[in-house]
Amino acid sequence: MVKVIHPSAIHGEVKAPASKSYMQRAIALSILADDETLIENPSRCDDALAGLNIAASFGCRIYDNGSFISIIPNPEALPQKLFCGESGLAIRLFAPVAALFSHPVELIAEGSLLKRPAGFMTHTLQQFGVKVESNQGFPPIQIQGPISAGKAVLDGSLSSQFLSGLLIALPKAKGNSVLKVENLMSIPYVSMTLQAIEAFGGRVENKDYQEFIISGNQSYKGGTYKIEGDWSGAAGLLVAGAIAGKITVKELQSASLQADVAVLKALQQAGAHIDMANEQITVSKPAELHAFEFDALHCPDLFPVLTALASNCKGISKIYGVHRLVHKESNRGEVLKQEFNKLGINIDIQDDIMLITGGTVKSGKVNAHNDHRMAMALSLAALNAKGPITIDDALCVNKTYPDFYNDLDTLGVKVMS
Repeated sequence: MVKVIHPSAIHGEVKAPASKSYMQRAIALSILADDETLIENPSRCDDALAGLNIAASFGCRIYDNGSFISIIPNPEALPQKLFCGESGLAIRLFAPVAALFSHPVELIAEGSLLKRPAGFMTHTLQQFGVKVESNQGFPPIQIQGPISAGKAVLDGSLSSQFLSGLLIALPKAKGNSVLKVENLMSIPYVSMTLQAIEAFGGRVENKDYQEFIISGNQSYKGGTYKIEGDWSGAAGLLVAGAIAGKITVKELQSASLQADVAVLKALQQAGAHIDMANEQITVSKPAELHAFEFDALHCPDLFPVLTALASNCKGISKIYGVHRLVHKESNRGEVLKQEFNKLGINIDIQDDIMLITGGTVKSGKVNAHNDHRMAMALSLAALNAKGPITIDDALCVNKTYPDFYNDLDTLGVKVMS
């Protein structure tokens, strides 16, 4: 569906969307828990719903009363097929969980996830005695466990999500395991996983993110688990405040382990006014935004919204870590360059650095390439543009932030379908 975003001054306050990253981790742990889990402030984005559908495939009983979601595990269930939708986190997180079972389980993908590599999981799972088949390294994936305790070496350069799945699953193996990790990226997301495991009563010994020692035969305990506000989604809102007015985002923890809390560093460098108090962040537009340098190696999801910010900054901004953008919902580096060029913004990629020359954002028609973060970034670019920007495929924001356009409307942005 097309959305037309008009230049708009932004003002007001909104609640941060719930973190889909914490939500999917909580779902995976709930499946393996001994008793019921009540998830407060749940996410209901497409990726979170994919996780809940997977929980149902594991035989869990799921009740949604609006303010919380109850997940009651069923250890006797025998899952056959796990439908992951377009969620890369789901297929990487739940593959090791599926490997705990001794019968075949198929993980099925759709859309852009069919083009995202999954073969890197094969070698590590095989080291733990799991049989794995795939479509030449891409989904669908067939897995047959049970996963055996042992030692393995994992290349963490492509994604930390699979490591998170192993850290959740291996405490349920029948014996102790050691995971050595090389070239780990997105370390904050691993910290989130360890935090969630601990909240469910599990234990993993972390040796500087290079080695993890995992005792087997552990039990996870259910209980009440509250999902944090999502810094990935909130980052776009905060950038909107810096570009076009003033905004307060509620229910955000400034001390969060989430990687994208780092957006505050970029906003500070750019000269935005920031106030933090009582789990709410207020960002307002300065007299002038200036160019910034930012290392996105461990938080690559910030690239799109920071590109929108840089487009409104005086000078040339530099964002490091472009190689992290290749295997996302789109090839984000090239897509950012292509679509922002349509709006008169020059983007150059030199080795691993993206250089964005700030300037006047023109009116135009762009395409989100079925990438939720692209849709949000292009919407932000429109706020201070010379005219409206028409975005094709804009509803892909439902993947992680289904209320994005409703929240923009609440904040005074003119949004038309």
